[in-house]
Amino acid sequence: MLYHLFYPLHTSLSGFNVFKYITFRSACAVITALALSFLFGPPMIRWLRALNVGQHVRDDGPQTHLGKQGTPTMGGLLIIAALVISTLLWSDLKNPYTWTVLFSVLAFGAIGFWDDYRKVVKKRSKGLKAKHKFGLQILAAAAIGIFLLLYPDDPATTRLTVPFFKTLLIDLGWFFIPFVVVVIVGSSNAVNLTDGLDGLAAGLVGIAATANAVLVYLSGHKIISDYLKIMFIPGSGELAVFCGALLGASLGFLWFNSHPAEVFMGDVGSLALGGALGTLAVVTKHELILVIVGGIFVVEVFSVMIQVASFKLTGKRVFRMAPIHHHFEQIGWPETKVVVRFWIIGIILALISLSSLKLR
Repeated sequence: MLYHLFYPLHTSLSGFNVFKYITFRSACAVITALALSFLFGPPMIRWLRALNVGQHVRDDGPQTHLGKQGTPTMGGLLIIAALVISTLLWSDLKNPYTWTVLFSVLAFGAIGFWDDYRKVVKKRSKGLKAKHKFGLQILAAAAIGIFLLLYPDDPATTRLTVPFFKTLLIDLGWFFIPFVVVVIVGSSNAVNLTDGLDGLAAGLVGIAATANAVLVYLSGHKIISDYLKIMFIPGSGELAVFCGALLGASLGFLWFNSHPAEVFMGDVGSLALGGALGTLAVVTKHELILVIVGGIFVVEVFSVMIQVASFKLTGKRVFRMAPIHHHFEQIGWPETKVVVRFWIIGIILALISLSSLKLR
């Protein structure tokens, strides 16, 4: 919005030329989303408390979590509001990829909101039925896949790049759409499973957003992408603005979600954030790098799968509790230690993912 309002004025006043630069607008998006979070965070938390939408804590979970009973949830509404407003303010709104990621955030956020609403407002402990929840997620992800497949300005849509290899490209053909569904739905639910400790998911999403900002900017820059031998995706660089807004919104929410949390993001936040990360990956052909950037999310998912499979097959559990962050709590790590150590691993994985651009 501001880009369209002020950049045309550069012909009269050269100072407005700065609005042309993605890096400038990305930095502004970070600051704007952060400021909006600080501004609207306290009144939103008071509003959620007034609605009595408190978190339900399982009795069979870590005993240290029992004190969190009643903490307001659905704070993901704050993340979505800061993210969407900041993106709309600083992005080139003629860019179709911007609307693609915003659709993902709003669609998956709406699914999460419905699930949270049934659980904390209607007091139906299980929320949406699994088949309805996954069905809606699949429809939203498929819509994104179909749009990208039919988008005429990207003839290489169905190609999959492989990290650390310059020329290895896999053409997925019509398998591209189910692949997109797996990536986006998987990413969305992976962040959802990770959202179990104060600040854990928000911090990791902020780290992933920073890495993605670099990835999308380089993919959308013809000269740099040619130099690094990565696929050039015309227009994808504009998504760096969205990534900046995502970073700012995550940090802003982390201010209130750090231990001891004043508010939880709920499914409305975690599903939206995970959907955004998955959509960024499929737009820029970095689906496999997402596995590295979001390595903690991947491990969280596999810990649940391993736990369930082991118990069903042998009657024994591999971990004391799944997802794996609870396992470390159960063996004696304080919650804050688990969170910070997972953040450190997330930063290392983000650096590895960025190094893959050069090590080809």
